[in-house]
Amino acid sequence: MRSIGEKCGVFGIYGRGLDVSRLAFFSLYALQHRGQESSGIASTDGHKIYCYKNLGLVSQVFNEEIIKSLSGHIAIGHNRYSTSSGAGLEHVQPIEVDDSSIALVHNGNLPSVTELINFLNKKDVSITGASDSKIITEAIHCLLKEGIEIEKAIEEIFPLMTGAFSILIMNKEKLIAIRDSFGIRPFSIGKLDGGFVFSSETCAFNPIGATFLRDVKPGEMVIVDDQGLRSKQIVTGVQKLDIFEFVYFSRPDSNLLGQSVYEVRKRFGEELAKEYPISADVVIPVPETAFPVAIGYANASGIPFETGLIKSRYIHRTFIEPEQHIREQGVKLKLTAIREVVEGKRVIVVDDSIVRGTTSKQIVKMLFENGAKEVHFLVSSPPVKFPDFYGIDLPNQNDLIAVGKSIDEINKYLGSTSLNYLSYNGLIKATRLDEFSFSTPCFTGEYPIDIKERKDEVSFL
Repeated sequence: MRSIGEKCGVFGIYGRGLDVSRLAFFSLYALQHRGQESSGIASTDGHKIYCYKNLGLVSQVFNEEIIKSLSGHIAIGHNRYSTSSGAGLEHVQPIEVDDSSIALVHNGNLPSVTELINFLNKKDVSITGASDSKIITEAIHCLLKEGIEIEKAIEEIFPLMTGAFSILIMNKEKLIAIRDSFGIRPFSIGKLDGGFVFSSETCAFNPIGATFLRDVKPGEMVIVDDQGLRSKQIVTGVQKLDIFEFVYFSRPDSNLLGQSVYEVRKRFGEELAKEYPISADVVIPVPETAFPVAIGYANASGIPFETGLIKSRYIHRTFIEPEQHIREQGVKLKLTAIREVVEGKRVIVVDDSIVRGTTSKQIVKMLFENGAKEVHFLVSSPPVKFPDFYGIDLPNQNDLIAVGKSIDEINKYLGSTSLNYLSYNGLIKATRLDEFSFSTPCFTGEYPIDIKERKDEVSFL
């Protein structure tokens, strides 16, 4: 149903006396929305690194026997969303090395790996066709084999990593977190029973009883071992969180930069109501990200909120291909309209974003088929006009419907009565944070981290 996806979610835990792999499992479960292609956990007891990973959802990959086999007091875990770099077991994380001395998980993307490849070539290490995560791992491992301590090795490799990364690295004694100098992807630290946890989102803390401590700072390296937690600022950092975390990716019960994701999304709806007062009978969200947005719009406008679209909750990723008739059903396989809510009504339908527009078009058609008199489409973000290179799986720029089309032309394509996007200023205002706290390239074409050779893929309108 979606045309946009996050690359992954990461989790790490250090704690003597804790069942770390079991805790990692439940935390990955809470981060399932960030990736459904594959899942994996690596652990260590101080003597050996154990690892298990496979394709599928967290609940499909792990069972009791596997969790028990991943013993130790340190664990890292990963959920992956399949991106253009490909699917398959070779891309599943944690990334391991041949001597099993370290394991690594990565959330983000490096648009350029040229400097890392040059480094490896100088070290006579040949690596072809590998993911950016694998290249990072091999570069660090190369220095470890030369006898360099892991923290020094990471410091040396850090400047060569051009892009966005929230990374966890473990050896048999330490758990280390690093974040790119702009903090593009979220990365938080929590405390649990004398130990420490790291997560792509704070929503993974509550299920295991962890409490939020702070975020990993942009450009920071955080080390946890038997001596406790310590950190080093490797480079000067500037906070530029990807604003799409507020728009779509993060769970509503997470907190980002001190703000509740749920409350920010409600304020998106309130801003939409100020910008676009529409005469209508009912406000409905596209499940599930747009629920708080629609509530905010309904509250501010006085128009009743209803659940007019139902998502088939258990149609997750499956390895069973649908037959042709089911495939032709398209979005109806995952969404159903409630006729009693929309029939004879002037309907406002709220979604978080429009990428290609194909799903939105089918939703509009479905609502009219179920008797809607009018369908007004509201979007809680500005038009997406540029590709992303920092860990979002966005289509080629030419496939973005907002490229080369006016809002009126998009509205005509969707078949909606009207179409309106939240303004850029309204988007920023709703976060109650400074504009300069965010990375907004999908909307503005401004890339805080140099995308180097990938600039050839972008038409700056």
